[in-house]
Amino acid sequence: MILDRLGPPLESLIHRLAETPREFLGEPRVQGRGQVAVAALVHDLMVRLGQTPSPEFLAKFEGQGITSERNRLSLTAVMIWLLSDEWFAEHPDLAIGLSALLTDAATVLAEATSAERYTSDPDRREELARTSLAAFGCHPAGETAQQAVDRLTAVSGAERKRLLQASREAEERARAVREALVRKAAQESADKWSRE
Repeated sequence: MILDRLGPPLESLIHRLAETPREFLGEPRVQGRGQVAVAALVHDLMVRLGQTPSPEFLAKFEGQGITSERNRLSLTAVMIWLLSDEWFAEHPDLAIGLSALLTDAATVLAEATSAERYTSDPDRREELARTSLAAFGCHPAGETAQQAVDRLTAVSGAERKRLLQASREAEERARAVREALVRKAAQESADKWSRE
């Protein structure tokens, strides 16, 4: 991850997340139900940042009625609130990672915890602010790029989940190897006894 551009102070973004209006945490509109039209929010933000979203891209924010999508859409609305900060509007040229942030990153973050926790929990606010800056290739003002990468890795629930899964997989492989060695030793012992 290359964070070679200077972003705003992290504290300002964390503060903005803490003050997320309740309207952005309302029920996302899915199949005509709900209050928050997430696709419209995405459209308006992208236009503000000089991009033209395609109808196919906006359809990703309409929802299909699947319960798990509601949290992703709610988190996307929170992200829109964060990215509506004046700093992002003043740097639209950095928004090349915006589509991936609103789709891929939002999906991963939504799987980790509820959208509301990204506004109420200090660690989750920091994670969301850092993830958003990283999508723009930026590190917070007052930090080096390496400090920003290290801190994002430290606070990232998604990264912790990935590391935990990798650890489980490594332990499973080690267990399988141990069992194979025990079976092989038992077979060799049995072969030795049958030859004698």
